[in-house]
Amino acid sequence: MGRTTNERAAQSTADAPPRVVKRRPKNRRAQIAAESAAAFGAHGYHGVSMDDIARRLEISSTALYRHFPSKYALFREELLRLSGLALSAVELPDDAVDWSPRERLDHVLDAIVVLTITNRPTVALARWERRYLEPADFAEFTGQFTTAIAAVRALIRDVHPELDGYDRVIRAVSLFAVVSSIGDHHATVSAKALAPLLKATSWALIDADLTSEPSAAQTRRAADRPQPFKHELLLRKAVELFHERGYPNVSMEDIAVAADLSAASAVYRYYRSKSDLLAAAFRRAADQVSGAITPAVAAADTPAEALGTLIDLYVAGSFDERALTFVYYAEFTHVDQADQVTLRHLQQLIITEWAKLVAQARPELSIGEARILVHAAFSLVVDLGRTFGDDGICPQETVIRLLQTITLGQPLSR
Repeated sequence: MGRTTNERAAQSTADAPPRVVKRRPKNRRAQIAAESAAAFGAHGYHGVSMDDIARRLEISSTALYRHFPSKYALFREELLRLSGLALSAVELPDDAVDWSPRERLDHVLDAIVVLTITNRPTVALARWERRYLEPADFAEFTGQFTTAIAAVRALIRDVHPELDGYDRVIRAVSLFAVVSSIGDHHATVSAKALAPLLKATSWALIDADLTSEPSAAQTRRAADRPQPFKHELLLRKAVELFHERGYPNVSMEDIAVAADLSAASAVYRYYRSKSDLLAAAFRRAADQVSGAITPAVAAADTPAEALGTLIDLYVAGSFDERALTFVYYAEFTHVDQADQVTLRHLQQLIITEWAKLVAQARPELSIGEARILVHAAFSLVVDLGRTFGDDGICPQETVIRLLQTITLGQPLSR
């Protein structure tokens, strides 16, 4: 006899696969924060949308907004997390009162290095994107980093009481810059080698003798420069605006006004787009650095001497073009993809040639470790310029000796 309708329905229900009930993970907010941080680290603040983050998490935008009201809220959370980590890194345990000054500073250096390596994918946000924080958040962020730098400066004073206040703050800023420079690039060495390399370089900066007479490499003053051609003036004015406001906040109209042109259309006579203008400035800077390598090597008796010449020229050029040096790091992702490929290739050639000289001068280093140090040296120039500007605390010759210390392990004798 056939089954009833109710029996058939009951059997169908029994044969059906169990219904999967999706539950929100308890740590959903932390997952969102981590995924957005990774997106910001890869593409910058302006290169990421809330929809991008939702797609990465495979959730709806509505679900995302349930936890964070805006992209800015996510950005703010990651940057303040990083500045909070900087504060935690300089804290000493209770038993540190029984340690020597070098032991206390060594403990803090370990913490700074480990935290930076752990957070490498987003470290660059704190370095280059922080200007997009709102004023109150920016003040909190910079205040935490300033407190961390002051703590390191005090530890350096205990190790080297003979140093004056300016000298201590230069070294404190420098070691933070060197360690965090690993966020600016993708060069890698083994985890076992990276931490000791960064820590040893930090100690070299702390212990280095930075006193010296001015070198032959001197910055040409603006008054000595010839009047630039119009396309060069456009480059210079555009870079100044990008440095001051950030690339996304500058229009072609703004550039035209700064260059005393009648309208934005006049800019297009020289450059196809704002991105093309940015790429042109970067190519010119890279060509100048790469063009100095062969003559410096040919004229030198040793790799260290060649590297010393290149450092002199690089620092002089960076002092002469402070805004461009900063913009190169901060706004690179806004260059068109094809130009990025070309520029990265040229940058890698420069890094490799410098790294070869470092490895030849210091045979104990691998070429990978030498690359890490060259990146750190380039990035330090930007950080010192941003921190001290033209106030004279960190003069050109001091920067030169800092770069010599990073790449060669100690300053060159003059």
